[in-house]
Amino acid sequence: MPVFTFQGTNSAGEKVQGERAAENKQVLRAALARERIQANVIREKGGKALNFRIGGGSVNAKEAAVFFRQFSVMIDAGLPLVQCLEILASNQQNQFFKECLMGVRTSVEGGSTLANAMRAYPKVFDDLTTNMIEAGETGGILDIILQRISQYVEKAVKMRAAIKSALVYPVSVIVIALLVVGALLKFVVPIFANLFVGLGVDLPASTKFVIGLSDFVSHFWWLIFLSVGILYAVLKFVRTTPDGLYATDKILLNLPVFGAVLRKIAVARFTRTLGTLISSGVPILDGLAITARTAGNAVLERALMGVRKSIEEGRTIVDPLRECGVFPNMVTQMIGVGEATGAMDNMLQKVADFYEDEVDAATKDMLALMEPMLISFLGVAVGGIVISLYMPLFSMIAKLSG
Repeated sequence: MPVFTFQGTNSAGEKVQGERAAENKQVLRAALARERIQANVIREKGGKALNFRIGGGSVNAKEAAVFFRQFSVMIDAGLPLVQCLEILASNQQNQFFKECLMGVRTSVEGGSTLANAMRAYPKVFDDLTTNMIEAGETGGILDIILQRISQYVEKAVKMRAAIKSALVYPVSVIVIALLVVGALLKFVVPIFANLFVGLGVDLPASTKFVIGLSDFVSHFWWLIFLSVGILYAVLKFVRTTPDGLYATDKILLNLPVFGAVLRKIAVARFTRTLGTLISSGVPILDGLAITARTAGNAVLERALMGVRKSIEEGRTIVDPLRECGVFPNMVTQMIGVGEATGAMDNMLQKVADFYEDEVDAATKDMLALMEPMLISFLGVAVGGIVISLYMPLFSMIAKLSG
């Protein structure tokens, strides 16, 4: 996305200048008009807007959490906004993040609000962040909002790290099992096959199967990797279409054991995000739209957009949530109580805390269930190959002893 510099006047007649990222000059002019800025000069600046996102790419989530926490402390101490951004940018070791913050500082110094300045970098500061900051600027509680954002990022990082660490063991066992089986089929089985040919032994069906599988792996190993690559490419292409993305996400949510964990993760993320937005002063309709876009699951996104449409038609939030069939009854009932008592933000945060603990417990249960299954798979695969290779020898020894 190209970056433009602009000069103009605001509604008070004051001169305003800065730089923004936009698709073209017309889009930027319209965005400035919504901010009551009359753009007199717009020029394209050399270079492109930074293409990365908080929590991934060139700016990791830990850096983002530290930035927002330091930002909130400085604002609470009474430092001017431009000075805060300048200090944070100068102390930033990540060069990409530093350039982004300097761009935000320039826009703010030119008269833009902090939220609109951050919107110039949509892949760095997402809708959730900019809408919360806009609400904080409007309500005069920017320091509190920045602190909430840092807490939200830290909790998201903690949950993501727990899930990744839980997957290390099963993935390692599966990789080791495949390597061991592959080594047996590639190097050990052919030795026994040549021995059986020399002895002229009648082979049982299991031994013939193992030798045939070994021949296939030895001559067509490339076909296995090609098939995996094609399958990955097909799945990736399918997930680029809305219907394909929805279908694959629905299959994942309905998987045994693993699907239950994914559903709890989705519920925890939904309640945490929506609760943070509502407590920050973002309207419920905007909060649902932002939560849907950041849900990370097409099934949940479609359900939340349906809930949002129902609320626009005058319904309460409870019935649409219950009718979509995605959320557990406990979640909808607690949200209903929160809506009735006017404390839905607190209720959502409590539900998020509960389901984050549920994710930890469910992950441990899944590992406890997968551990014997993986060991059994490894034992059956390796043991089956070994037994199949030794069965002809046992048969020959029995005949000779007889």
